[in-house]
Amino acid sequence: MTENAICSYDIGGSKIVCARVAWDLSLVETGREATCSADFAGFCEQILRLADQSGCAGPLALSIAGVIHPESGIIHAANIPAVNGRRLALELSALSGRAVHVINDANAFALAEAHCGVARGHDVVFAAILGTGLGGALVLNQRIVTGAGGTAGEWGHGPLPVVSAGLTNRVPGAASLPQLQCGCGQTGCVETLTGARGLERLHLHLSGTTADSRQILSQWHQGAGAASDTVAVFVDILGGALAQVINIIDPSVVPLGGGLAGDAALVAALNGEVNRRRLGAAGRGAARAGGSDLLIAAVEGGERGLIGAALFARQAQANAG
Repeated sequence: MTENAICSYDIGGSKIVCARVAWDLSLVETGREATCSADFAGFCEQILRLADQSGCAGPLALSIAGVIHPESGIIHAANIPAVNGRRLALELSALSGRAVHVINDANAFALAEAHCGVARGHDVVFAAILGTGLGGALVLNQRIVTGAGGTAGEWGHGPLPVVSAGLTNRVPGAASLPQLQCGCGQTGCVETLTGARGLERLHLHLSGTTADSRQILSQWHQGAGAASDTVAVFVDILGGALAQVINIIDPSVVPLGGGLAGDAALVAALNGEVNRRRLGAAGRGAARAGGSDLLIAAVEGGERGLIGAALFARQAQANAG
């Protein structure tokens, strides 16, 4: 068994990836399988079996799609009902006899980017996930800020900003965006009309046409009018919401993750919108590594969650020791 390595997991609703992460953050994937998402006993058995297969005797570190309360340890994970409402770290530790550390997946991504990714060397980092929905995380001096309830960085669950006047005059329907129910229980959150699913809902509202996010962006790249209007409103909403967060936190870099972050043209449009709407943008680009872009798409790699979870476990162990 490897004594100094951390057994790290990247856990989503559909799959679990397990890896052995060394002190230098190099990793070896040791297991990958469908998540046992409906049965808690089966989920725990899966975690322990993958730990045994990893050959790692160290602590277990879990990056998971859910909000973890920093005091109670209770997790709320809508797409993994087996663990929803459980004190996952405490219960797994009792079963395994090991220290167990659980971190939200967006937080794990942000922590990894701050240590060894596009945000390396930056003290104030806000990471934004542009995927099926929106995620976010705040890292100060290479440590995650969770907030009082574990929801720090969840920028997708504030109210939709008002669309710019120029667009409401030009794009029919832009002045009266629908107030939709969000998965968080609120109505009219930014996430409902942004992220990949939100982009599709927005396109349906503005054009009356059903299309998936890839089709909409492809049509936008080709200059199609309906898609161009949709993406213009999408960038306005998303850029306005993100600029507000940036004005409050004032990060020196915003790493972007998620599928939409892989569209370079969309990221460029968001950078332009954010720079138009945030305070103090002029004159600060020269001091930023990599040029004037504040938003930088992270290098693709599924290892980010695994590395971030291992870093979180390492920091927790150091604090406890």
